[in-house]
Amino acid sequence: MNNPNQRAPAASRALASARTAMTDAYRGFYDITHNSLALLGTLLAVAVVVLGFRADLRASAEEQLLGWLLQRQEAASVTQLVEVEPNAVDRVTAADLSALPEQQAKVTQWLSRKYRVAPEPLAALVTEAYAVGEKARIDPTLILAVMAVESRFNPFAQSPVGAQGLMQVLTRVHTDKYEDFGGHLAAFDPVSNLRVGVQVLQDAVRRAGSVEGGLRLYVGAVTTDGGWYIDRVMAEHARIQSVALGRAVPRPAPVAQPIPVKQLEVPPARQAPAVDMEAVVPTGSPSPAAVIPS
Repeated sequence: MNNPNQRAPAASRALASARTAMTDAYRGFYDITHNSLALLGTLLAVAVVVLGFRADLRASAEEQLLGWLLQRQEAASVTQLVEVEPNAVDRVTAADLSALPEQQAKVTQWLSRKYRVAPEPLAALVTEAYAVGEKARIDPTLILAVMAVESRFNPFAQSPVGAQGLMQVLTRVHTDKYEDFGGHLAAFDPVSNLRVGVQVLQDAVRRAGSVEGGLRLYVGAVTTDGGWYIDRVMAEHARIQSVALGRAVPRPAPVAQPIPVKQLEVPPARQAPAVDMEAVVPTGSPSPAAVIPS
C-alpha cells in the first residue's frame, strides 16, 4: 500500500503547478489588454493630433459621424412607426382559391379576369354569396350579378345618393340592419354589406312577387319601370350562371319584360270655361298632355 506521507507532496506539487499556470494566464491576459489599451490610446491621440491640423479630414469625419447618427435615428423612427402585427391577416377578406368547390372556383376566376379584381378576395365573396344565397333561397349567381352591376366588386364604392359598399345599400335607410354588425360603418365591410344587401334584395323579391320586380324595388326606380337595370343584372346573371354550369357564356343580353308602374289615381280636375282656358294657355303653347311624362 502507498504511504500517505508520499501522496501529500504529490498533491502539493499539483496544486503549485495549477497556481503557476493560473498566474501565467493572468499575466498574459494583463499584458495583452494593457498593450491593446495602450495601442488604442496611442491611435486616438494620433487621430486627435491629425484632425487638429487637418481641417478637411476633421470636416469629413464629422460629416460621416453625423450621417451615421442620422441613419440610426431614421432606423429607430421606422421601428416605432411600423408595428409588427402578426394577427393582421385575420382582418383580411380573402380565401384560398384551391379550397373552393369546382363550380365556385370557375365563377371566381371568370369574375377576376372580367373585373380585374384579385381572385383571393373574390373567392371569399363567392363563398359567402353561395352560403347566404342558400339560406335566403336566392340564386347566388344573381347575388354576384347585383354586386357586379352595382359596384364592380369595389367594397368602398359610394353613389351620389349615398348607396354604399358592394351591394350599394342605402345605409341611412337600412341603419337598423347594420346594428347586428356593429354599426353603420360595417357598410364598408364586404361580408357585412353582402349580408345586408341580400336581406334587402330578399325583402324586395318577396314584396314584388318576382325576381324582376324585386330588382326594380331594389334599384328604387320611380319614374321608370327600371328595365335598364333589370336588363343589366339579368344579363350578367345569365353569364355567371353559364360559367358556373360550365356552359358557353351568352353574348346577347336577355331582355327583361317591362314592369308597368302603377300610377296613383288623381281625381279629374273641374273643367274651366273656354274663355278662361284661352286666357291661361297662350296661342302656340304645347297642350297640357305634352308636358306630362308618360
